[in-house]
Amino acid sequence: MREYGLRIVRDGIYYACALALAGVAASNFLTPWAGIPLYVLGIFCLYFFRDPERATPEGDVLVAPADGKLVSIRQIEPERTRVSIFLNIFDVHVNRAPVSGLITGIEYRRGGFRVASLEAASAQNEQNVFTVDDCGGATVVFSQIAGLIARRIVCYKRAGDKVAAGERIGMIKFGSRMDVFFGPEWEISAHLGERVKAGVSVLAVRRTRPPEVRS
Repeated sequence: MREYGLRIVRDGIYYACALALAGVAASNFLTPWAGIPLYVLGIFCLYFFRDPERATPEGDVLVAPADGKLVSIRQIEPERTRVSIFLNIFDVHVNRAPVSGLITGIEYRRGGFRVASLEAASAQNEQNVFTVDDCGGATVVFSQIAGLIARRIVCYKRAGDKVAAGERIGMIKFGSRMDVFFGPEWEISAHLGERVKAGVSVLAVRRTRPPEVRS
């Protein structure tokens, strides 16, 4: 795993400080032990909102946009593949761009909050959909998808921004899902059930020539 250093997303520091203050108040006004659960939650917030630096591989590769487990690899159209990553509450929740390119669109879609590991979550849950024209002339689409517990999607980018592969683009709080859609110019190298790291793990490699069409 190629990561180094560690920083905390600002929201995590705010939550941890608030919980620590609540813990002090509970210990002073209730019992000395009343604040312990709040202190523990504060420490967990610092852990949850961790944001390690990552070294993204060079070359024509498509990297994972999120930490988590590959729960689905599907051919959804004749020339479109979807890879789905499920993030549990112990994964890093900062999301990263899977490829370098120009963000040509960001579309927020309202929806429900089903368990993010379910197939239905890809179509029915609240999500933020990015469209990126990569540096090789192809289009890659990826979605930040809310889950049962995750109720807030954070986006750091806007349409028209340029991104580098592995660059931070946002986060989803407390358990979620990310889908990546790409065409036949990419050859998938990841495997179902594999655990991946955002900005580090390679999901697919650009083909040197188009795949053969079978009659």
